Amino acid sequence: MKFSLDDIVKITKAKVLYSTNPSGMFSFSTDTRNISPEQIYIPIRGENFDGHDFIGAAIEKSARGFFIESSHVTHLESLPKAKFALEVPDTKEAYLALASHYRDQVSPIVIGITGSSGKTTVKEMISIVLSKRYKVHKTKLNHNNEIGLAQTIFEMPQDTEILVAEMGMRGLGEIEFLAKYAKPDIAVITNIGLAHIGRLGSQENIAKAKCEITKYLHEEGLLIACDNELIRKYADVKNKIYYSLENSKLKNIEKSSNSVSFEYKKHKYTLNVLGDYNILNALSAIETGQKLGVPDSKIAEALREYAPMDNRGATVEVGNFTVLTDYYNANPESMKASIQAALDAYGEVSLLLGDMGELGDKEVCYHRELGRFLKGKKIKKLITVGSLAANIAKSSKLDDVKVFKDTKEVAEYLKNIEEKTVLLMKASRSMKFENILEELKGLIA
Repeated sequence: MKFSLDDIVKITKAKVLYSTNPSGMFSFSTDTRNISPEQIYIPIRGENFDGHDFIGAAIEKSARGFFIESSHVTHLESLPKAKFALEVPDTKEAYLALASHYRDQVSPIVIGITGSSGKTTVKEMISIVLSKRYKVHKTKLNHNNEIGLAQTIFEMPQDTEILVAEMGMRGLGEIEFLAKYAKPDIAVITNIGLAHIGRLGSQENIAKAKCEITKYLHEEGLLIACDNELIRKYADVKNKIYYSLENSKLKNIEKSSNSVSFEYKKHKYTLNVLGDYNILNALSAIETGQKLGVPDSKIAEALREYAPMDNRGATVEVGNFTVLTDYYNANPESMKASIQAALDAYGEVSLLLGDMGELGDKEVCYHRELGRFLKGKKIKKLITVGSLAANIAKSSKLDDVKVFKDTKEVAEYLKNIEEKTVLLMKASRSMKFENILEELKGLIA
């Protein structure tokens, strides 16, 4: 969708600092590397950069005009002249306001998804389920911040019937900010864990932050969430569905090395992924599909078709290794869940575990506790990488343990393991475990 300058000013409540040629219809770019002539440049401030530093570059690439935050207007005279300049208090909010206007024009049913883990998996499951009946547009990968949400909305085709938007956060108020402009009809909360506890200080604050997704829920909207006492405490909504392994009356749960099946509400579902946590993920997709009228048979068909994205539970065969790649991110709950899922499926596994990030002052304690969790389990070999993960090894008391400070020598060590091994790789994204796997492939090829 393109906007006239008059509409842009009205929607964003911008102040026109100057204007010499306002004619035409405009789209937007936040990145000077791919800005097109005649677009409007929206500079965004991030933790490690400030888009205002690139306004000059945008103009040189023929941007027709640009936004500028009020705090930066003092630098206006030093910039080359565009055809117009627009002042707003917050460029992120201006970008989202424009996106929200387009959302209103298309008027899809909006499903907002958040949670401590599983957001992207649930987004993919819900999207594939709803695609059996509707034209669905979804967040790409994990582009779940303010910029990702705005881009997701602007990329939405005009015939979209369902918008599935993933919403992430690193602090209080961020999901509320996203929900204000997404205006969800259905809110999904996957779980409340310890991810980002280093920033938020407590699990209660994490719950408060995740439940912000309900602040702008449509008055007749629906919350679909894992059954958690903190969600029940902080999600003040009229219509809600809670699910859990214990209370959802699941029947005939069967697990194998590459799938899990179960019966729910008199219908059988099969997932070609492992773990009880993926059953929970599927329950949120089933409830969403049923709410929006997708037949149970089509929901089951969609869930059979679901395949995990890279680094989120895919299985890769490398030489003598069956590698379970689950290193997109990690926190204590997801670590335990992935380990237990691998054990349920294979009976005995080897583990390659790395540091878990953003756990705050108790980060050492959380790693030690994970090591104690491993006691008595059928762990063939434990390999840890990183100074924090070394605490897992120390507290595990397992017989076959290898500790590495970093990833440099891990692939070389793995290459020399000759027996057939199921290896679960799990760590926070910052550990870059994908590099270990790629190097191992090269050594074994």
